Amino acid sequence: MMRPNFALAAAGALLLAGCGLGGKTPDVLLNLTPEATLAPQSGTTSSAENAITVVRPTVPQALDTTRVPVMTGQAVAYIPEAFWVDTPDQLFRRLLSETIAARTGRVVLDPLQFSFNPGNRLTGQLQNFGVDATTRQAVVTYDAALARGAESVATRRFEARVPIAAIDRNNAAPALNAAANQVARQVADWLGR
Repeated sequence: MMRPNFALAAAGALLLAGCGLGGKTPDVLLNLTPEATLAPQSGTTSSAENAITVVRPTVPQALDTTRVPVMTGQAVAYIPEAFWVDTPDQLFRRLLSETIAARTGRVVLDPLQFSFNPGNRLTGQLQNFGVDATTRQAVVTYDAALARGAESVATRRFEARVPIAAIDRNNAAPALNAAANQVARQVADWLGR
């Protein structure tokens, strides 16, 4: 007869193996770092109509992974041993939220804070978040949609391209971070104060 603790541990191990965590763990995980950040202990107060909720953008299938895509025409490949700590949609949403709060002074809410009035809602699609092999550039393209309550919706495309010396983890990560920050600044400036 199996002891309950052993059975739970065995079941947990099987679940982890099914999630892909049983394989080799990458030695380095990549992350996005916002260039504009809020100062520690800072805070803001705002009316609901000036607050903004940044919703996780949708992504095409090629970006719905922690791997770093390389586009060559219609083909998609991935940079070996280059893995994000989270999917690009989640990383970009966090970077965008921090940048908007720091650059505009607006209250920025997470979509999980549903007990609050969401104010304005920024949604969109992250069209590109990878490397263009033909031009040797890191490319971030974000199609934003800003809903101002039930009154109006505004859309705009933002894009940044940063040259890279080589298509590898050490060159792609800082270039994608720079391009993501450029797009986040463009969005924050579009939203204004």
